[in-house]
Amino acid sequence: MSPIDFPPFALFFAAALLVPFLRGWARAGVLLLVPVIGALNLMGLEPGSYGEISALGYTLTLVRVDKLSLLFGYLFHLASFISFLFALHLKKEEGATLQHTAAMLYAGGALGAVFAGDLITLFVFWEILALSSVFLIWARKSERSLAAGVRYLVVNVVSGVLLLAGALVHAHETGSIAFDYLGLNGLASWLILLSFGIKAGFPLLHNWLVDAYPEATPTGTVFLSAFTTKVAVYALARAFPGTDLLIWVGVAMTAFPIFYAVIENDLRRVLSYSMINQVGFMVVGIGLGTALSINGAVAHAFNDVIFKGLLMMSMGAVLYRTGKINGTDLGGLYKSMPLTATFSLVGAASISAFPLFSGFVSKSMVMAASIEEGHTLVWVALLFASAGVVEHAGIKIPFFSFFAHDSGIRTKEAPGNMLLAMGLASILCIAIGTFPQHTVYPLLPFTVEYVPYDITHVVTQLQLLFFSCLAVFWMMRRGWYPPEKRSVNLDSDWSYRWLAPKVVRSVGGVVSSLDGRFRRLAMAGVAASIRGTGKILGPSGGLSRHYPTGFMVLWVSVILGALLLFYFL
Repeated sequence: MSPIDFPPFALFFAAALLVPFLRGWARAGVLLLVPVIGALNLMGLEPGSYGEISALGYTLTLVRVDKLSLLFGYLFHLASFISFLFALHLKKEEGATLQHTAAMLYAGGALGAVFAGDLITLFVFWEILALSSVFLIWARKSERSLAAGVRYLVVNVVSGVLLLAGALVHAHETGSIAFDYLGLNGLASWLILLSFGIKAGFPLLHNWLVDAYPEATPTGTVFLSAFTTKVAVYALARAFPGTDLLIWVGVAMTAFPIFYAVIENDLRRVLSYSMINQVGFMVVGIGLGTALSINGAVAHAFNDVIFKGLLMMSMGAVLYRTGKINGTDLGGLYKSMPLTATFSLVGAASISAFPLFSGFVSKSMVMAASIEEGHTLVWVALLFASAGVVEHAGIKIPFFSFFAHDSGIRTKEAPGNMLLAMGLASILCIAIGTFPQHTVYPLLPFTVEYVPYDITHVVTQLQLLFFSCLAVFWMMRRGWYPPEKRSVNLDSDWSYRWLAPKVVRSVGGVVSSLDGRFRRLAMAGVAASIRGTGKILGPSGGLSRHYPTGFMVLWVSVILGALLLFYFL
């Protein structure tokens, strides 16, 4: 069967139509079989473009297959399987039908985007991503999730509008809508880069992520962490490799979230900041533009979906069992959720890039590429960011949720399907980290000549990990580590959550005062006009009196003379 007969996204969209009518084991079977069958279909796809449709003088390409799109295709099928396995326990009262259907559409939209061969097709799936994923936030049915979902939808729709505008300008300037390398060479490419940057969480464009993801359901956040930002990474790797600006944007992304994650109390918000931090490594790799750095960027995207998903699953399980997610409310859960705690530690080791865990074999590729290209400052910044990751994701997440002080919470272990999903993700983290040449490296777009396990890499990383852990525990013992507080932390969203209301109130007060004065002056002017008109036209006014006929004839003659004089002059 050819890809046009069975494009990668089609099976997910068909399943989304079927899921609402299924229950029990039938629904579970569909949810798990769709990613498996879809992955088997990918194995039969040959490189090339399929499903080309002519419209308005342009060619739409529904399926474009190469090593880059295939890697993300396999990744999204794997992420779908693990995420649906994690969400199998959902019941009717938890919005099972809504969440399963929205997640199936969401995964299909992600697949459609990475296999799109033109900008218009990409735009269609770009919007499907936004419209389907917002229901995973609204499904929590709280006031905060409703408001966060609205903000999330607005920002993501704006991203789609920018993409469409860029595509139209590009088509007008070049006569092509092909989704290939663009580079920064005009208005169209800047609009498209801004669109991609919103979904990737560029600095100052990232607030939608840390605002909305923590408000989603315990299972919904797992899906959200897998697709949107990774589709953006794919798009950047496709259209803007070697763009120097991305190096410094990526460096900023790796650094600034660390400071907010350290003081954040909501542990899913901590992981949301960590997601931006990890995407920053990918953006740096794309900006460097070498074979090694691109391989490192997409390999890290592959690994990040798994280990970040594992951490999100562990926090989702904690939230599901306890109803709490703040560090101030948790602690001591290893006593009643030991397996979840163990899986969380695997995710923490992976994101911290411990040797023999997945993060080590991909993050080091980007850092090595920065040194090879002579970007010493970039390497130093990435080293600092790596140390920060150890603190906020490697230590803080498992420590404050499962260890630290004993909160006194005693609950059940996570449901069986959740444990299976976390166990599978943990196995993958270890397998990829131990045998990268037999797992993720063969999928990369360029031939891999990189060897992660040499003495320099291993010793350098172990030193970084040791001193990072030592610094954190030393600060805790000295009381210098920022304590967990029940508070709402704002970063650049203070501009619209704190500053904007103050500005509106201040400007509104000034406008209201000016409006009152203007109204009073206007009414005074109207009253004066009425009084003046009354003096002239009133019963005792000058125009109301009787005048002799001769007097009127005299005035008519004067006016006529004036008109004649004006005319002849």
